[in-house]
Amino acid sequence: MTRYLFFLGVLFFCSSPILSQAVEVPPPDFIKTIQFKSNTTQGQLPVLRLGEPLVLEFDALNANEEDFYYVIEHFNYDWTPSVLAKAEYLRGLDNQRILDYFNSFNTYQIYSHYKLQIPNLQTRALLKTGNYMISIYDDYGELMFSRKFMVYEDLVNVGVKVKRSRDVKVIASKQSVDIAISTSIINFNNPLETVKTLIIQNNNLNTAITGLAPQYTLGNQLIYRYDTETAFWGGNEYLFFENKDVRAANVGVQFIDLKDIYHNYLFTNEARKGNPYTYNPDINGNFQITAIDRTDVSIEADYTMIHFSLRHEEFMDRDVHIYGNFNGFSIEPLTQMIYNSEAGIYECMMRLKQGFYNYKYVTIDRATGILNEGDISGNYWETENNYKVLVYYRDLGARYDRLIGFGEATSVDISN
Repeated sequence: MTRYLFFLGVLFFCSSPILSQAVEVPPPDFIKTIQFKSNTTQGQLPVLRLGEPLVLEFDALNANEEDFYYVIEHFNYDWTPSVLAKAEYLRGLDNQRILDYFNSFNTYQIYSHYKLQIPNLQTRALLKTGNYMISIYDDYGELMFSRKFMVYEDLVNVGVKVKRSRDVKVIASKQSVDIAISTSIINFNNPLETVKTLIIQNNNLNTAITGLAPQYTLGNQLIYRYDTETAFWGGNEYLFFENKDVRAANVGVQFIDLKDIYHNYLFTNEARKGNPYTYNPDINGNFQITAIDRTDVSIEADYTMIHFSLRHEEFMDRDVHIYGNFNGFSIEPLTQMIYNSEAGIYECMMRLKQGFYNYKYVTIDRATGILNEGDISGNYWETENNYKVLVYYRDLGARYDRLIGFGEATSVDISN
């Protein structure tokens, strides 16, 4: 009974109009490898077509076979709580226990793998489009972590083109996104107020650009051709490693060692800022779980301790972190690197499941907390990046923001 009263309190609190924008809560140390799987998009940011199943998987490394529960909430385009009641956007019930879990098999690191698929017997369907947050609680009502996802319907065509920046000061380091929205289904009423867009680079919501109004209206077509408002830093291609075989050095792995679990020592990386751009294919910050000679990698892939190192002089006013979608692009104590003054390198070790991982090194200003992706890697207009564009619409008098369109492009075909 205590747990249910707690959830009622959480839901009441989350429906309060004084709340600010919702933010994702990172998991504790013993929860790893949070993955979304979708048929629509590649990567760990789930943008689902209405009616498409949502699949969430994660591992718990404490070997307690704990019970976990999920709660789903609906939000406006700006991640403030919507006014919809639960029954309006959800058919069935949430606040249910995740029933599907399996223990690891033949691994040094013992863990339990949890899998949640919606729809299921209790949660039968999501009824509305828009922004959602799924929160995972333990049996004591403590929030373990939360993740955002989006549900859309195909009501508009979203054309996306990537251009070099129109600002000559940053033309060599930024990319700009042009958008054209067209439809024969919806008659946009006052699109300057009712239509909102969200532009996401490489599945990273932390750097997304939102709230832009259309610049031009041509019939029922909305045009966005901003000079600076839709410009992103180009960044650089992600670094990567693969350890699908824990007993042998693979791509990016210099040597291995077996202690309590396998330790993989990566080659020491060098700063790339200021060097000429070099094309190096990546998966735009994402990761993929892989393991050789395994039937089911979800429970047979082992965890290894990955040792990262970066050769760089010490920053006096900035911290260095490892950055990627392996933890949802979160900055946390586990990702911070420590400077080894004797070796002249930054070092960090992190427990990760076997697979192929993209990562890069970023800096955080200690005074302002500002994250700089190009401080070590550099920014180049040639970098291959993925861009997703989401289109929200709230008609006059409507009670929530519908997600009516989704478009995607890469900078492979970037033009002036």
